[in-house]
Amino acid sequence: MRNSQNRLTLWYRQPAEEWTEALPVGNGRLGAMVFGRIQRERIQLNEETLWDGGPRDTNNPDALEALPEVQRLLFAGKNAEAAEIAGQKMMGNPCRIQSYQSLGDLFLEFPDVTEISEYRRELDLNTGIACTTYQRRKMCFTREVLASAVDQVILIRLECNRPEQITVTATMEREQDAAVQVISADTLMLHGQCGHEGMRFASYLKAVSEGGNIRANNGCLHVESADAVTFILSAATSYIDQKNIDGDPQELCEHTLASVHGRSYQEMRAAHSEDHRQLFHRVELDLGITDAVDLPTDERLAAVKKGAEDPQLIVLYFQFGRYLLMGSSRPGCLPANLQGIWNEHMNAPWNSDFHTNINLQMNYWPAEVCHLAECHLPLFDYMDTLMEPGSRTAKIHYGAGGWVVHHLSDVWGFTTPADGIHGIWPVGAAWLCEHLWEHYLFSGDKDFLAKKAYPLMEGAARFILDFLVEAPEGTPVAGKLVTNPSHSPENSFLKADGTRSVFTYAATMDLQIIHELFSNCIACIDVLANGGDSQAEFRTELESALENLAPLQISEKTGRLQEWIEDYDEPEPGHRHMSYLYGLHPSHQITLRGSPELAQAAKKSLEYRLSHGGGHTGWSRAWLVNFWARLEDGEEAYTHLKNLLARCTLTNL
Repeated sequence: MRNSQNRLTLWYRQPAEEWTEALPVGNGRLGAMVFGRIQRERIQLNEETLWDGGPRDTNNPDALEALPEVQRLLFAGKNAEAAEIAGQKMMGNPCRIQSYQSLGDLFLEFPDVTEISEYRRELDLNTGIACTTYQRRKMCFTREVLASAVDQVILIRLECNRPEQITVTATMEREQDAAVQVISADTLMLHGQCGHEGMRFASYLKAVSEGGNIRANNGCLHVESADAVTFILSAATSYIDQKNIDGDPQELCEHTLASVHGRSYQEMRAAHSEDHRQLFHRVELDLGITDAVDLPTDERLAAVKKGAEDPQLIVLYFQFGRYLLMGSSRPGCLPANLQGIWNEHMNAPWNSDFHTNINLQMNYWPAEVCHLAECHLPLFDYMDTLMEPGSRTAKIHYGAGGWVVHHLSDVWGFTTPADGIHGIWPVGAAWLCEHLWEHYLFSGDKDFLAKKAYPLMEGAARFILDFLVEAPEGTPVAGKLVTNPSHSPENSFLKADGTRSVFTYAATMDLQIIHELFSNCIACIDVLANGGDSQAEFRTELESALENLAPLQISEKTGRLQEWIEDYDEPEPGHRHMSYLYGLHPSHQITLRGSPELAQAAKKSLEYRLSHGGGHTGWSRAWLVNFWARLEDGEEAYTHLKNLLARCTLTNL
């Protein structure tokens, strides 16, 4: 049997002039999408801190005064009236965030691309290097692109097996807020500023040729008749932290270029590959190999769409997921946002934000189980930066202690409700804290638990303790502690009078997240066992709240787990979010042997959602795989994994 570890390559054999699906490389801070075009190669560039907007206070001083009336109306079943007041008084001010932005594009133009044959472009996951090769008139041309975490640069290498054959023109472009200028005979600079008061950014491109000559004019670098060329790209912004954008990006770029001056491409490539292998090669998965392994990736995927079995494509898919997390989340960097560091837009879909009602968390589900614990650390560092603004929001919006995050955030410390009343979902921080405990469970690192994890977990739990209210008489869980206001992320329900609402109290997901947070905090206190009387008192508060927390509900009509505290009908029974099954995955509250009745109710809910078209988006289909795995139904999990490839995956995976 061929070694699957050595076959982890995405590759394609058709020329890519019309392709829009690129191959990604990244080092945590810098990312590039390599398109593999022959005549005018496009390498799309990202720098992780390049966000529009700037520091601001979005807290709404009217929110706290409105909260009691909103709660009263929701308990009374007057959801529309509650939603109207909340929309006017409880949203962030403003309630929108600005977008993460592309840095720009590097274009490489080649003068003679006729008579091309033997075209191949690939991404070798073992080395983290994207490569495009082709033949022209019996000469073999090779282009390599890598993003080095060791040297914090992107490297582009152009070679030919015959001398003096590399002639290329290089330039950088950005569709707005930027200009390109020549710095020296071998160096360009793209620089600009987001709007009039936003952060400044810069990218330097330096050409190093072996043979031939280099000249620069009109914002371009021209290399003629070289044996080989290495382009070295550095990039930086003025972003220092969520309150400070006074850094000097040009100075940072120059410092980076100076740090690699005189080093050969081969030396930097070797350092990058060794760094990459130390993380990537920790995990090997072998499901067996068929002859499909010798086919291009797009052809393999097309065959799977027609029903073919290709176990090694699943291995490639699994390892590609690990590769993407490695490329977008390294220690000392920001965490992976909605598009990692591979975003080509100025105004990205969903602003390419940190979406905390599943997407940010889902990015990190592979971190511990796939042996990439270091890649988890940027998430924890980012959570640290949200504590201060989240504490202000907790106090101003809810009169509560601790810290809170709603359903999205950005690099500016945005913690208030956003986008609409569905954004009044104050359990984002509580869910994020699950990752801290998981990291401890895998590492056993009590120092991490005491210094990093527990302060964040305690703060999130103290907010929830202050936020919980007792359900009044006349409600299904009278006397129990509930969240109010609340909603089940992005889903709506039908009331008995036929009206539709997203706004309620005690959504099932809230109760599950809170149960997990409080349980983990109690376990943390017990592990550390050094908190004194204050922690003993806090532990007692948590235990009492857990005992009085509203229980999960199973519908008497359907036998399904209820998504809301009341047994509402759904206008979208195939909704993409399956948030109320959080207790099944990623949490462990619902298990076949520990809570069989709840497990069967969750299974019925899952089957109902699927029977109405659920799982139609890639991320929700991925969640389905995990749900069925937790229900110990391997065949069903495998079915959805194949469907994820066949229905929700592009040809570059």
